[in-house]
Amino acid sequence: MEDIYNERLVIKSFDIQDVVFGEKNSISDHRLTIDKEISNKIGKDEVLVKKVDIDIIYPHRHDIYVNSIMDIIPISTKALGKIGEGITHTLTGVYVMLTGITEEGRQFNDCGSSDGLLKDHLMLGRPGTPAPNDFIVRINVTVQGGLPFGRDLTLAAHHTADEFVDELRHVLKNLDAAAADERHEYYNIRRPGRSKVVLVKLIAGQGAMYDNIVLPSEPSGFAGGRSIIDMGNIPIMLTPNEYRDGAIRAMT
Repeated sequence: MEDIYNERLVIKSFDIQDVVFGEKNSISDHRLTIDKEISNKIGKDEVLVKKVDIDIIYPHRHDIYVNSIMDIIPISTKALGKIGEGITHTLTGVYVMLTGITEEGRQFNDCGSSDGLLKDHLMLGRPGTPAPNDFIVRINVTVQGGLPFGRDLTLAAHHTADEFVDELRHVLKNLDAAAADERHEYYNIRRPGRSKVVLVKLIAGQGAMYDNIVLPSEPSGFAGGRSIIDMGNIPIMLTPNEYRDGAIRAMT
């Protein structure tokens, strides 16, 4: 029997070669411009978030101090359809890095902190991490002090970072698809009569600093997803395209 091709996913990438602050969020001529006032516009509905700082880390300038790294986030959005199918727009050449600290200077960590020189704590050029030539937009979230580290603090920081990325998604979603630098097409392929292969992946779901969001509204997003802890760590079936399209958001 012939292979059956289902759930078509098209990922269109737009290469970024420069990142600057400006009057408004925009993407043009391989340049990402970030609203210089954006740090004052996000996190307002999170009472535990006391301050948000955003800066740009340029390629090969990783000899700088950073607070604990909470996540590396691609800038991607659904232009059509839902996670795992339709069309996804994504930026290459730039990533968002979330770091966090409390008002009294305690690092976000459980068994070990990743604060220090960025070059010593971030392995570049690995799957899911920036390459040496990539730009990094750092969003540092300061949360309320005097509280034990719990899920509320972690979720507040991740929600704030997602608000920031969402501002960029609004621009990315409306880019002219014909201007994409690359286009990749994927299908979930069923092969009747042949062996079926299942990849089993164990994801963290143990507490405040060990959580994952599954099937958010946007690729590698936060909003719309469900915590693996809140679901009781039950098994979740994902298609290859859902996984490829950012169906799991690490909260560790």
